[in-house]
Amino acid sequence: MAIFYRIVAMLGGLAMFLYGMRVMGDGLKSNSGGTMKVALAKVTNNPFLAFLLGVFVTCIIQSSHATIVITVGLVGAGFLTFRQSVGIVMGANVGTAITAQIIRLMDVQSGENSIMYFFKADNLAPIALIFGIIVLMTASRESHKNIGNVACGFGVLFMGLIFMSNAVAVFKETLSGLLTAFENNYFLGFVSGIFVTGIIQSSSAVIGIIQSVASSVGVTFNGVFAVIIGVNIGDCLTAFLVSRIGAREEQIRTAAFHIVYNIFAATLIITLLVIGRATGLLNDNFWFASLDSGGVANIHGMFRVIPAVTLLPFSGALAKMTEIIVKDKPVEVDSEDAAVEQELRELDSHLISSPILALDRVQSLLVHMSEVAYKNFSACSKQIYSYEEARIDRIQDREDLLDRITDQTGKYLISMTPYIKRDRDFRMQNFQLKTSVCIERIGDFSVTASDQINELERLEKSFSDSAITELRIVLDAVDEILQITMQAYKDLDPMLARKVEPLEEVIDDMVADINTRHVYRMSKNFCEVERGILFQNILSSLESISDQCSDISIYIIELTETSIIGREHEYIHQLHHSAEGDFQAEYKEKREKYYTRLLLIPTLAELEEENGNQDNSDNPYSD
Repeated sequence: MAIFYRIVAMLGGLAMFLYGMRVMGDGLKSNSGGTMKVALAKVTNNPFLAFLLGVFVTCIIQSSHATIVITVGLVGAGFLTFRQSVGIVMGANVGTAITAQIIRLMDVQSGENSIMYFFKADNLAPIALIFGIIVLMTASRESHKNIGNVACGFGVLFMGLIFMSNAVAVFKETLSGLLTAFENNYFLGFVSGIFVTGIIQSSSAVIGIIQSVASSVGVTFNGVFAVIIGVNIGDCLTAFLVSRIGAREEQIRTAAFHIVYNIFAATLIITLLVIGRATGLLNDNFWFASLDSGGVANIHGMFRVIPAVTLLPFSGALAKMTEIIVKDKPVEVDSEDAAVEQELRELDSHLISSPILALDRVQSLLVHMSEVAYKNFSACSKQIYSYEEARIDRIQDREDLLDRITDQTGKYLISMTPYIKRDRDFRMQNFQLKTSVCIERIGDFSVTASDQINELERLEKSFSDSAITELRIVLDAVDEILQITMQAYKDLDPMLARKVEPLEEVIDDMVADINTRHVYRMSKNFCEVERGILFQNILSSLESISDQCSDISIYIIELTETSIIGREHEYIHQLHHSAEGDFQAEYKEKREKYYTRLLLIPTLAELEEENGNQDNSDNPYSD
């Protein structure tokens, strides 16, 4: 039973190590998300710059596996091309070596009077945990809490290593025999490295285990070099399997390049070792040298850096080879389906673990979605003035596109919830969920108005000249409020968003006035009921579109004025009944622009009074 509990202790230490690495990586990623986004925006076709970016990002998030998955997601979302991702992948393989260099702190040996005594793992781990928990318990800002998470993750990581090292010491004879087997059978060591990494799915964790063994039992170069090479291959295989889930050819190429590169890197290292051993450059002193934790970290780093530096000039050739291996599948789709797929491809599942990037991608998609909704409104307006049968299908196609984007966007935003840690990211997620529904409703109301026009055409009826003139004024006002709203949405501009509500109130005033006029016309039998209902439905749809614009504008303002959240109706009520100069001035300007035009159209009652209730057959309200 003692052996059983030692195994449990070792596995528990491994679990602590993996958990600590994840917590530390998540905290670093949350605090540096903006930096990552800026860096990604600067990627060019220069493989060297992309390589440095890959090193930088991997050092931040402490996982080449995560970097590869994020990169695959960026390729799928259109941030990067496959060729731009090549350098990042190569850099990620180098950046992951930093974790091993951190772990080598376990080898620090010094007296209590030395400053290096502070950096001993036994001392650094509890200090990091104490600091981290104090920050988490006292910090109010999310960025400060992330610092606490990083410190706690760092402490848990080292506590896990200490646990593993203590447990490994008990199995000294067994491990020594196993490592001796690897010394005599390099292929077995290579396969073992692949196999163990495939199970644990973290090359840093496997290297950390080797470092724990090196600290407790001791290892030799010839006993671990083949294992380390196998770890590098195993790491890219697991990343490939994860990255290709739901991926397209361009993304699969990026994941496949990771394998191609590592195979060439392993071949290069093996070739150099064979040549070095054959020529005597790698003598017995080096070949059988005993390695501590730092030595393992250095060997791991050399196996990562040397191939990267050597193969970077040939990255184009390796990319070309990958393109030959992973060919494009010929797919025939009509233009409308292609447009849909082009929009929905922006929502790549590999990005949800990086909310800042994923939310940015969603916002870009929703901006385009708003443009599609505006196009449908414009098409609906054209149907009123110049009806075309062919336009009906185009309007419905756009409506289907809007529905699909809304559905996929909602699912995508919800799926990233577990990864969102910062308050502002939660606000952006909430903002996008609400505004996507508003944009979809704008499309719905445009289709509803279009359906009324289609019914009017089916009945072979038409609106009177004055009714068309009234509709035109409202359509012009709704067109302007849509343009203001969509531009404010694109720029997330709260100042421009404030111009929406005054115009929305003017539209409400005009719709109420036109409805009063229309009811009077119906009561005097100048408009039959069936046609009159269609007219009122169109007016109602136009008013509803302006209402959605009002909602979107309030949500934009909320991004910077969080006090409004949860009291939107109260805010609008106060705005309408306040003497705020900007609101009143804007309202007056829009009222003069549109309502004055409406007042120039005489009502039926005014015409009757003018004509003394005489024959009104030439009345512009007549059928």
